[in-house]
Amino acid sequence: MIPLEWMPPLMFGGLIVFMLIGFPVAFSLMAAGLFFAGIAISENFFGMPFLQAIPQRIFGSVLANDLLLAIPFFTFMGAILERCGLAEEMLDSMGQLFGRIRGGLGYSVIIVGFILGAITGTVAAQVIAMAMISLPVMMRYGYNMRYATGVLAASGTITQLVPPSLVLIVLADQLKTQSGSADVGSMYLGAWGPSLLQIGLFALYTFFLSRFRPHYLPAAPEGELTLKGWALWKKCLLGIVPSAVLIFLVLGTIMTGIATPTESGAMGAMGALLLAWIRRASIPNLTGLIQEAYQNTMRITAMVVFILIGSTCFSVVFQGVDGGHWVEELFSNLPGGWVGFLVVVNLFVFFLAFFLDFFEIAFIIVPLLAPVAVKLLAPVLLASMNGNPQAAASAALVWFGVMLCVNMQTSFMHPPFGFALFYLRGVAPKEVKSSDIYWGALPWVVLQLIMVVLVAAFPALVTTFLDKPAAVAQSQEFDFATTDEGETGASQSKVDEDAPVVFQLDKPGK
Repeated sequence: MIPLEWMPPLMFGGLIVFMLIGFPVAFSLMAAGLFFAGIAISENFFGMPFLQAIPQRIFGSVLANDLLLAIPFFTFMGAILERCGLAEEMLDSMGQLFGRIRGGLGYSVIIVGFILGAITGTVAAQVIAMAMISLPVMMRYGYNMRYATGVLAASGTITQLVPPSLVLIVLADQLKTQSGSADVGSMYLGAWGPSLLQIGLFALYTFFLSRFRPHYLPAAPEGELTLKGWALWKKCLLGIVPSAVLIFLVLGTIMTGIATPTESGAMGAMGALLLAWIRRASIPNLTGLIQEAYQNTMRITAMVVFILIGSTCFSVVFQGVDGGHWVEELFSNLPGGWVGFLVVVNLFVFFLAFFLDFFEIAFIIVPLLAPVAVKLLAPVLLASMNGNPQAAASAALVWFGVMLCVNMQTSFMHPPFGFALFYLRGVAPKEVKSSDIYWGALPWVVLQLIMVVLVAAFPALVTTFLDKPAAVAQSQEFDFATTDEGETGASQSKVDEDAPVVFQLDKPGK
C-alpha cells in the first residue's frame, strides 16, 4: 500500500529514471504518466474513467489550441530570415559604424542580436549566422577570444526574451489559472523592459571591459573602414528599415489589437517570404531555402506537439494523485514568503536548465507553479494594478513568466549542455579552443542572472507597460488561492479549467 502523499514525489523520481534510461523527453512523460496511472488505479486513488481527461485535454487543449498555431509560423519566419542575407548586411554596416571605437564589433553584435531577436525568434539561426560572419573579423582584429565567443553566444540567446520569442508564446499558453491568465500580448509588453535592460547590461559590460582591458577589444584598423558618410548610413538603413517593417507586422499588430498572435505570425511568415524574394539576387537557391524552412518548421512543430501530449498525460495523472496540492503546499510554506518562493523557484529552474530544454521546463514545471505564483505574487502587485484583483492575478503571471524566460536564457549558455555553445563550436574555426568558448560564456551567464534578480526585485520593469484597469473596492479581501480549503479540494484539484468536456470523477473514498 503506497500512501497518496508519496505519489507526487515518486512521479518526479520516475520521470527522471525514464529519462536516464534514454527515452526522449516526450515519451518519458507519457511512460511515467501511464505507469503511475496504473499504480494509482490499483491503489484506488482514482478510477479508470478518470483517464478520460487525457484524450479530452489532448484534443481540446493541444490539437484545438489556436494559439499554438503561432509556433510553426514564427519558426518558418525565422528559418527564412536565417539565410536571406539580412544578418550579414546588418553586421557589416554596424561593424563599420562602430568600428572606430574600442569594442565596436562587440556593440554591433549586441545591437544586431537584439534586432534579429525581434524578427527571427530562433537562437540557432542567430548564433550560427553571427558567429560565421563576425568571429573571423574579431579574430583578425585581435579581440580577446573569450570575449568574442561569449558576446556572440549571449547576443544570440537574447532572442529567447525579445518578442516575438517562442518561449513567451509557450509560457503564455501554460500560465493559466482560475484567478487569471497571461495572454501573448501582455507577455510581449512585459518582456520589452527586461530585454532592453539586458541589452544595456551587455553594452555596459563591453564598455567597462574596453576601459579596464583595452587590449581585449581593439578598434578596427582604419584600412578596414571602407564606408563613410551617407554611404554608410544608407547601408545601415537598408538593413534596419526592412527589419522595422517586419517587426511592426509581427509585434505592432498584436500590441495594437489589430491581429491575434496566430494572424501576426502568418503575416510575419509572408513578410519573410517577401523579404527573401526581394533579396533573391543574393540567395543562391531560393526554392531550396524555402524547402529547408518547411522541413525545419515541421521538425520543431512535431517536437513541440509530442512534448505537449506527453506533458498532458503526465500532468493529468499528477493532478489525479493530488500533485497540485502537494506542489502548492511545498512552495507556499517556504520561509520568506513570496521572496523565498522566487529565490527557490529561480534556483530550481536554473539547475533544471542544465539538463532540460525550455520547452520541457515550460510544459512540465510551469503549469504546476502557476497557481502558487498567483497566490503569492498577486498581492504584491495589487496596489500597482489599482486594487483590481483579477488584473493583479494576470500581471503576477506575466511577471512570473517573464522572470522565468530571463532565467531560461541561461539554459543555452551554461556548461556543459548549453546549445548556444554547441552551435558556436560547430561553426568556429579550429584554432578557437573549446575551453575559450566555455570560459567565455561564464561572465554573460552572470549578467543574465543579475537580470533575473533585477526583474524579481523590480516588478515594474515588467508591469509598467501593462494595462491598469479601474480600481475595485472590495479587492483587499480577495483570496488569490485557487481552491477553498473548506470545499472538496480533492475534486477541485482534478478539474482542469481548460478541458472542453466536464466529466465526473470515479474516485472511491479513501
